[in-house]
Amino acid sequence: MGRRPWLAPLLAVLLGACAAAPRPPNVVLVMCDDLGWGDVSWNGGTAIRTPHLDAMAACSLRFGRFYAAAPVCSPTRASVVTGRHPSRYGILGANVGHLPAAEYTLYEALTAAGFATGHFGKWHLGTLTTTVRESNRGGPRGAAHHSPPWQHGVAVSFVTEAKTPTFDPMIQPVGAGRQAWPPVAVGVPTRHYGTHYWTGPGQMVDPDAAELRGCDSKIIMDRALDFIADSVAADSAFLAVVWFHAPHLPVVAGDEHRRLYPDATLYEASYRGSVTALDEQVGRLRRRLRELDVAEDTIVAFCSDNGPEGRAGRAPGSAGPLRGRKRDLFEGGIRVPALLEWPARIRHGRSTAVPCGTVDYLPTIVEATGCAPPPDDRPLDGISLVPLIEQRMPERGVPLAFESRQKVALSGDRYKIHSVDDGETFALFDLLADPGETVDLAAREPAIHREMVAAVAAWRASCAASAAGDDYR
Repeated sequence: MGRRPWLAPLLAVLLGACAAAPRPPNVVLVMCDDLGWGDVSWNGGTAIRTPHLDAMAACSLRFGRFYAAAPVCSPTRASVVTGRHPSRYGILGANVGHLPAAEYTLYEALTAAGFATGHFGKWHLGTLTTTVRESNRGGPRGAAHHSPPWQHGVAVSFVTEAKTPTFDPMIQPVGAGRQAWPPVAVGVPTRHYGTHYWTGPGQMVDPDAAELRGCDSKIIMDRALDFIADSVAADSAFLAVVWFHAPHLPVVAGDEHRRLYPDATLYEASYRGSVTALDEQVGRLRRRLRELDVAEDTIVAFCSDNGPEGRAGRAPGSAGPLRGRKRDLFEGGIRVPALLEWPARIRHGRSTAVPCGTVDYLPTIVEATGCAPPPDDRPLDGISLVPLIEQRMPERGVPLAFESRQKVALSGDRYKIHSVDDGETFALFDLLADPGETVDLAAREPAIHREMVAAVAAWRASCAASAAGDDYR
């Protein structure tokens, strides 16, 4: 074969192009529903068996201070896909508002970058049907809030509008309470629960289908793993958002999981069993990623959407030593268990005390994947955590702000303010010395207090401008 003097330069150009545009990482965002900060072993929990999450934690970046954007589910979920606090676009509580068409979502950003996008499990960012009366708002009564995932850049969907039982998700025993029940035995009278799975416009999954019986977390993960395998087969990078219903009420656990807790009440055993069942599905996910040879460069993030349901001492979820629970802006309502696994960039498990939150997902993923940020200068409330992943971020610097049910809070690297009864006066806490928020330092640290009160006032004004539509003009 003769010499080809043009070949070496051509190869150099091609290799240089490849080096300049490496394949972006895949992304899997896993969220559970109402799991408390103190329920997991890496935060000191001992009541619930979670061997697969424990194994993930050993390999992950473990967040000691990770915050849901709100103390209830819909607003937190909206923050994940927008990088913005939900006060900016009207998702002020569960079943309130919807994801506006003008919001730029994580799905749209990654679709534009060539990713396959899928969402599996709970949606809760708007209704899924304008014709069928179902769930909390579905049908004609909620038509103004019709905002399904397929209108926001999601290519593959398997979603419910809101909660379902965590076992046999489409049914409940006649006369059952709202907290928990054993798996429905043969011959026990049942009725449809009233929430359905949807896969597209007008495409409701038959609620009597055999595939919708058994553990709801497994049902969700079955669909997610099929999507991931299909994406890998098509040589496509992927975003899979997996939002479990567990352990939100009503908690129902299969016999094999509930019986792991023989000394607990039905409610406690069902709650713990549903978390153990969820844990198994996280194990399936991590194992399947390894089998498909994509685990090394796949970001897998895990968190809860808010603190635990119910009163401390009367409900099974644990906020650990933190004050408050679901619906509170105290730490127990918004500080949640969280992990981030990315073997290519996080070689050894480690912990961080830097405050982070669900608003950080979008800017972090945008930077990590190299996809396009929002197409204008609308304000983001999150920041990229890539420097934290690379161990170049000793503190956050930018505070995290919260507003829910006429309460307001602002949390910095050390201090936090929290509004008291009149909504205009703020207590000041040192979260490093006093994570239980027991000692008000407002009178002792007036300069810090004034600075944080001014910062939260400016943030609220920015949110009000966003809510008025300024970001979309």
